Amino acid sequence: MKDRDEIKEAGRIVVKVGTSTLNHAGGRLNIHRIECLVRQLSDLSNQNREIVLVTSGAVGAGLSRMKMGEKPDSIPEKQALAAIGQGILMHIYEKLFGEYGQTVAQVLLTKENSVRYSQYINSRNALLALLQMQVIPIINENDVVAVDELKIGDNDTLSATVASLVDADVLVLLTDTDGLYTDNPQVCPDAKLIDEISEITPEIENAAGGAGTKLGTGGMFTKVQAAKIAVNSGVTMVIANGSRKNVLTDIFAGENIGTIFPAHETHLKQRKSWLAFGKRIAGSIVVDRGCEEALIKHGSSILAAGITDFEGLFIEGSTVRVLSADAREIARGIINYDTKSLRKIIGHNTKDFASLLNGKVYDEVIHRDNMVLMV
Repeated sequence: MKDRDEIKEAGRIVVKVGTSTLNHAGGRLNIHRIECLVRQLSDLSNQNREIVLVTSGAVGAGLSRMKMGEKPDSIPEKQALAAIGQGILMHIYEKLFGEYGQTVAQVLLTKENSVRYSQYINSRNALLALLQMQVIPIINENDVVAVDELKIGDNDTLSATVASLVDADVLVLLTDTDGLYTDNPQVCPDAKLIDEISEITPEIENAAGGAGTKLGTGGMFTKVQAAKIAVNSGVTMVIANGSRKNVLTDIFAGENIGTIFPAHETHLKQRKSWLAFGKRIAGSIVVDRGCEEALIKHGSSILAAGITDFEGLFIEGSTVRVLSADAREIARGIINYDTKSLRKIIGHNTKDFASLLNGKVYDEVIHRDNMVLMV
C-alpha cells in the first residue's frame, strides 16, 4: 500500500502514548511497556529519524505514588497529582532513554502557547532546535498550572498540534485498541477494524463514539478530531495498539497495522497551521451553497450575503468555524465583526453596511487571507 510504504521513509515522527498504554488496570505505571516503548523509539532515532514523544501518565504516576485508587474530581487535587507524577514520569524516561544513549528534554505546554502567534513560533523554534541537537523532546500538557480555559484538553489534540507545529511526517497515537472500528468492539462483536480512512465523514465521527477509559481523558472520538488536525497539516496519522509487541518498529517497517489517516496533499504554511489549529474557536457561521462553492473552488472571501446563520459569542478578531448548510466544517478563519454587528448585516450586501453599522466597515466578514479551508 502506497501510504504504508511512505511511512517507512518518515524522517520526523511524533508518537503519543496514552494513559491506558502506560498504566496497568489498577493505575500504576507499566514499567515493562514503557521500557519497550523507549527501546523502539531509541532504535528509530538510531535510524536517523527525529523523534518527539507526547506522553500522558503524569496523574497516573502521582496516583501510584500516593497510593490512591482513582483520579479525584477536584482540579486542585488533579493538579497536585500531576505535579507529583510529572517528575516521576520524567525520571523513568530519562533513565531508560539514557541506557540507550539518548538525550531527552521535558517540554510542558498549555493552550496559551498556541493561541498567541509569538508563543506559537517560540514553541516551534524551541522544538526544532532540540531536534537539530538530536534530543528527543518529551511533551505533556502543563496540568499543574493549566485551568480549563487554557487547557488544550487532551493529549490526542496536543500531539496533533505538536505534529503540525514541527512539520512532522507521521503521527502515531498508541492506545488500548487496534485502531478505529466500524462500531464499538467492546459491545458489538461484528465490529470490523477500518484499515484506512482517507476522508473523515460524519459517519466516521459517529463510529468513533465517546470517552474511553476511566484513567484517560479522551476516547476514540478525540483521536478522530486529532486526525483532522494532522491530515490537514500534511501529517499522516496512525492509530495503533500500544500493547502490541514491537508496534512502532513494525509500523515504520511498513506493516499493515492499525488505522491510517493519509495526509492531505496541501501542506499548510506556518501561519495557516496556527490559524487553523492554534487559535481558540469562539463560534461558527453557516454559509449557503453558493458561498460554499466560491470558497472551495475559487478561494473567495466570505461576504455577509452568503451567511445564513451563526452561533457563539465572539469579538472582532476571533477565530470561527465556517459550516456548510449540512453542518460540515469547510473552513476556519478570523472574523472581522463581533456578534452584535454580524447579526445586523447577515444576509445583506456590502453596500448596505454603512446604513446598518456604526464605526469601521469591512467588505468581507472573513478575508480569504485570514481563512483556511478544512476540506
